[in-house]
Amino acid sequence: MPTADLVLWNAMINGYVLNGHANDALILFNRMKKSGVKPNSVAMATVLSACAQLGALQQGRRIHHYILRNRLDSDVSVGNSLIAMYSKCGRVEDARQLFNKMPERNVVSWNAMIAGYASVGYADEALRLFNQMRLLDVEPNYSTVVTVLPACAHLGALQEGRSIHDYIKGKGMELDVSVGTALIDMYAKCGCVEIARQVFDSMPTRNVVSWSAMISGYGTHGHGKDAITLFSQMLQIGVKPNEITFISVLSACSHAGLMREGLQYFDCMSRDYCIAPGAKHYACMVDLLGRAGRLNEAYELITSMPLEPDAGVWGALLGACRIHGNFKLAEHVAKHLFSLKPEGGGYYVLLSNIYAAAGRWDDAAKVRTIMKDKGLKMTPARSFIEVNNGIHSFVVGDELHPHSKKIYAKLEALFKQMKEAGYVPDTNFVLHDVEEEMKEHMLFSHSEKLAIAFGILNTSPGTPIRITKNLRVCGDCHTAIKFISNIERREIIMRDAIRFHHFKDGLCSCGDYW
Repeated sequence: MPTADLVLWNAMINGYVLNGHANDALILFNRMKKSGVKPNSVAMATVLSACAQLGALQQGRRIHHYILRNRLDSDVSVGNSLIAMYSKCGRVEDARQLFNKMPERNVVSWNAMIAGYASVGYADEALRLFNQMRLLDVEPNYSTVVTVLPACAHLGALQEGRSIHDYIKGKGMELDVSVGTALIDMYAKCGCVEIARQVFDSMPTRNVVSWSAMISGYGTHGHGKDAITLFSQMLQIGVKPNEITFISVLSACSHAGLMREGLQYFDCMSRDYCIAPGAKHYACMVDLLGRAGRLNEAYELITSMPLEPDAGVWGALLGACRIHGNFKLAEHVAKHLFSLKPEGGGYYVLLSNIYAAAGRWDDAAKVRTIMKDKGLKMTPARSFIEVNNGIHSFVVGDELHPHSKKIYAKLEALFKQMKEAGYVPDTNFVLHDVEEEMKEHMLFSHSEKLAIAFGILNTSPGTPIRITKNLRVCGDCHTAIKFISNIERREIIMRDAIRFHHFKDGLCSCGDYW
């Protein structure tokens, strides 16, 4: 196509990008330059999208240099494409520098930067930028809210999420499939599964993603029966489940201990819907069997898999070994995990904790030494609570919070009341070989207890307290929170790395099956 003009070249390159043929788009772009046709801003924006699809950072940098040499960087669409390219290539700091220097921004610019932060897990930065956007009177659109709602979900920022929902209603924005599904996910992950269901029921149109999100929401809250009831309704109206739907259903069965139903759905995937189970489906089944103590069956399932088990599958079995104290099987499982993910410090920590819980302190110490020698670090436990539209974060033994003295004083008062009510600290969950008194002190300052004490001090009596933890809640904290909920007459809603726990009147929604 040597005589083709710029419009035709651009159309062809764009066609490749839109159809997912990013490599072909880059090849054609290079042919265009060699043919003597000089790319314009439209071509630059399109070819940067191709680089973003591929994660081709070096190619993207070369195109960026071409843009600077040819003074095309003042075009807002080019700037937006550069932000998206750098973000999708994992260079969000570079994207932010470009965003800050843009002479002109539009809503797409803000959306691209917010999406960039969200894509790398910087949910707090995404929310901060969204609020800045509104302060500057830049009006969010559908893409904005669909991008920022997952950030609220990640942080458990219910107040922020509700504010965005109010904005959607106030602007008369249609509750389309994308917005409705994002709201379902946000409310479910912020502990409001009933409101998530209200949104689901109010949606004029739903697709399989919407149904899967609602089923998943029920599952993470331990409402396994509601999840499978909704799944049955979905099938009855002719919505065909996909791979994600079955992950949601199987996970719901696992959290609720619905063994018979889980086995049935796993079997029907391939039999009735021609969906071959993937690694995540097997991980759900291993988790289901493992939680129920059927460790040998879980191991047999792994060894019979037609595909290579990944770290998620073996990790589910290692977690089950921790629950049931089977350190011998844990040793065997850990070898697979260390081979698959030698940089996965969390698996070393889990094996060390299994040894410590069994009183095998020397073995626990050896694993920690291996971690140190390899330069591996454990993820510190961290709990979050949203109060007055601000996210407050706590780590174990935290004394950096400005309200620390009041928080520890409140905890001391609570512990006195808890012990009078029959609470006995479970020092088995202190995985260090120290004296009992020190173990009690270490339990006292776990991050979730600090977050809850802060919440009690800074919210109105009787209102629910919602916290999010990045790791799994420990057994002692689970027991302690039941006592606190009864003493304070508060519902305490906690999302850990696995599921939700709703504590009320001294009981937990999980029924101690977690």
